Amino acid sequence: MSRVLVPCHVKGTVALQVGDVRTSQGRPGVLVIDVTFPSVAPFELQEITFKNYYTAFLSIRVRHHPSAHTPAKWVTCLRDYCLMPDPHSEEGAQEYVSLFRHQMLCNMARVSELRLILRQPSPLWLSFTVEELQIYQQGPKSPSMTFPKWLSHPVPCEQPALLCEGLPDPSRVSSEVQQMWALTEMIRASHTSARIGRFDVDGCYDLNLLSYT
Repeated sequence: MSRVLVPCHVKGTVALQVGDVRTSQGRPGVLVIDVTFPSVAPFELQEITFKNYYTAFLSIRVRHHPSAHTPAKWVTCLRDYCLMPDPHSEEGAQEYVSLFRHQMLCNMARVSELRLILRQPSPLWLSFTVEELQIYQQGPKSPSMTFPKWLSHPVPCEQPALLCEGLPDPSRVSSEVQQMWALTEMIRASHTSARIGRFDVDGCYDLNLLSYT
């Protein structure tokens, strides 16, 4: 599925003071980054990409417009997504991250604003944020490819011109395969019959030779 980059304005980081974790330098452990889309109407959010910088957990809230006649409301679509398995080590501290629509907990259609809530409970890191933030919306859908049905249900007008002649009749293939399978099982069940049996001129198995006289 195609995607299109959405032009956005990333506001400055704001430190939260409620329920945060402070270090000896007085650094709060929760930051908020607001993202607006001044030149774009409410859109269907497809993907969010960014480079992490020592952020341990990420929550995302979006301002969603359910309909043209319903006031917009903020909803949480991602809660405490883990970016660093161990906040006290550097694993995942500077990796590129992609978050897709199917990972979200709410409807991502008609989004007008975005709020990233970053959390780092470890006092080891002096600063944390996300960089190179990019927002994508769903692009135009590719035209669906239609495959001919002549393989399973042949219709004369749908068959390729070069393959019309010599194709087996699908209505007979299934029954003939079942008959061959049944004959094979019969032969396999009797080693003596397998040695005595033979195929006649027409290609059909002569069952009369399967019995002793």
